[in-house]
Amino acid sequence: MISFAIIGRSVQRNLLRSANMVAMIDHDCHHSILCLESFNFLHSSSRQLHSESSKKRQNLLLTKRRFSNHVHYNQIQLEPCPNSFQANDAIIKILDTKDRSKKPDWKELVFGQHCSDHMIEIHWNQNEGWQTPRIVPVHPFCLHPFAKVFHYAPEIFEGMKAYRGLDGRIRIFRPELNMKRMRLSAARVCLPDFDGQQLMELIKKLLIIDGEWVPPYESKASLYIRPTMIATDEALGVSPTTKSILFVVTGPVGPYFSTGFKPVSLLADPKYVRAWQGGSGDRKLGSNYAPTMLVQREAIKQGLQQVLWLYGPDHELTEVGTMNIFMLMKDTNGKRQLITPPLTEGLILPGVTRQSLIELIRSQNEIEVIERVITMAEVKQLLAENRLLEMFGSGTACIVCPIGQILFEKQLLNIPEHEFTLKLFKELLDIQYGIKEYGDWVQIIGSTL
Repeated sequence: MISFAIIGRSVQRNLLRSANMVAMIDHDCHHSILCLESFNFLHSSSRQLHSESSKKRQNLLLTKRRFSNHVHYNQIQLEPCPNSFQANDAIIKILDTKDRSKKPDWKELVFGQHCSDHMIEIHWNQNEGWQTPRIVPVHPFCLHPFAKVFHYAPEIFEGMKAYRGLDGRIRIFRPELNMKRMRLSAARVCLPDFDGQQLMELIKKLLIIDGEWVPPYESKASLYIRPTMIATDEALGVSPTTKSILFVVTGPVGPYFSTGFKPVSLLADPKYVRAWQGGSGDRKLGSNYAPTMLVQREAIKQGLQQVLWLYGPDHELTEVGTMNIFMLMKDTNGKRQLITPPLTEGLILPGVTRQSLIELIRSQNEIEVIERVITMAEVKQLLAENRLLEMFGSGTACIVCPIGQILFEKQLLNIPEHEFTLKLFKELLDIQYGIKEYGDWVQIIGSTL
């Protein structure tokens, strides 16, 4: 195992790739990232792939590209942030009961339409660093028209949920993974680093204050948590930010899809690309989402619900809508395998639900989980051979969502039933709501109502 650190306060340097080293660039954005890479990573460049015949290229895509020139996401470790804000310093201002908003009907919740009463707000500037955290009533921001976020989109966010268990207690699901991803997203667009544990402690305080906004267990609803960071310096010019705001808002949500747990139909059009190697598709940036809206609208025009994002001349499957994608299949010996595209290409957002499903299924030792490239040609072949069992997407908002149809090159592909998908959906929900314990995946907050 080779390990090396890039400690970047004022250092700017490139480390060129050798056979077992990773090329990384420190961009002087106040981040410290430790990367680990094992010797057995396969390095195969796109030039090598395209110089092969079509059949050999397909072979490489399906069997050898389990790893590429990028470090696998799970190999990345973050150094502590020594100059972060501290949760214990927080200034808290709580609304009087009479001034709080009326709670919506838990059974009629529409995703993303209701906001809780309070928010976290933390300011940062280049000269003084992080300011004192505040938990205050939700309020609008007043920003100068020159604010950098309006022009160059340095903005990141996370998606998390709080669940009320059958015992009435509030639970959050693997928040440390969201904090890791958010810090990596911040580094990608030169926003300031922070201590993820300190932000989590602030979120716990917020959830206690707004605990009444976490829907009851019987509703099967949850409280969505949206940490966000934006660049606010009042100057035009493409350069790292000198001022920013980190804030967290929450709101109760029902199902992400209005159809509930039903198979979705997908548009797979190769002319639209969500992410590419060397880009930022593996980070949770607001700028990754705006360009997808047009394609989503095109899918709806064609009577479909979501978009299956493809990449490259071989039409590799990357994501479905805003979800990671999985395919359950049988190999030529009849053995079941669960396939999902690898995180080593830089094309895919490393989902918390994705990682949890992989770990959960591997722990059961019943189905082999493989991270490798999937192409549309393989999907069609598996369907023709009756070896494709199910396909589904995964994400915080929907948890697990079955795929029913894919429109690809004017051909509508019907994906088989979703018994396994439903099993996963129920199993993960049981962990999130505290019905079933699984390691340290769930953190309990406060007491019962």
